[in-house]
Amino acid sequence: MGNIKLVLEYDGTNYHGWQIQPDVPTIQGQVQYALKKIFKQEIIVISAGRTDRGVHAKGQVANFRIPRSFPPHKLLLALNSVLPRDIRVRKVQEVSDCFHARYSASYKIYRYIIYNGAIVPPWFRNFSWWVIPSLDCDRMRDASSYLIGRYDFSSFQNQGSPSSSPVRNVEKIKISKKNSFISILIKADGFLYRMARNITGTLVEVGRGKLSPLDIGDILMARDRRKAGPTAPPHGLYLWKVGYPKRFNVS
Repeated sequence: MGNIKLVLEYDGTNYHGWQIQPDVPTIQGQVQYALKKIFKQEIIVISAGRTDRGVHAKGQVANFRIPRSFPPHKLLLALNSVLPRDIRVRKVQEVSDCFHARYSASYKIYRYIIYNGAIVPPWFRNFSWWVIPSLDCDRMRDASSYLIGRYDFSSFQNQGSPSSSPVRNVEKIKISKKNSFISILIKADGFLYRMARNITGTLVEVGRGKLSPLDIGDILMARDRRKAGPTAPPHGLYLWKVGYPKRFNVS
């Protein structure tokens, strides 16, 4: 059976997250339904990240095994012809048998989009977090520097995390602003449950002046979720990219 890798993008607004659940629409459920229509049998799809309800993706990665040979370019067309229009497959690639979308990943990038203007246009309401008044991005950048490195991120983890260890290595946090949009990009070797949204919510508190940049180091060392800021809403978050070691030869 061939091992197939997908790169997907989706609008998570109308879905109860990635993971399949009974009686509600999910991204995994839609992809597996499309594969069943194509191959006439159940196929289990594994994702790099189990995005929450309302979270979007530009670079979600998934893999699954197919029962017979199927040219990747034809599978790309077949999947997009069956999937709803708010889920698109960007790439299809046959990969080595040992490739696993989640466990083979070396890093993930999440991007959070904030609309920091007086009136949010209605077409952005499901794709960004509307925050007023104006945020101080310089303070937010100063605060983010305390999160770079390998630490116990328990202060930024919600209950219900399946991870056995709260230690993660955050390689990069980039905060940029263009017009009324603020982007917070976070690259790490992995993310705890709602970690990206909790970091974002805490940095926004710094941008509002409710926390100082120096507070972030203390919050991190406290290993106590109650010390950090609120969880940012899901609709501003995007799973942006998932990276893999060169030995897998994936694009």
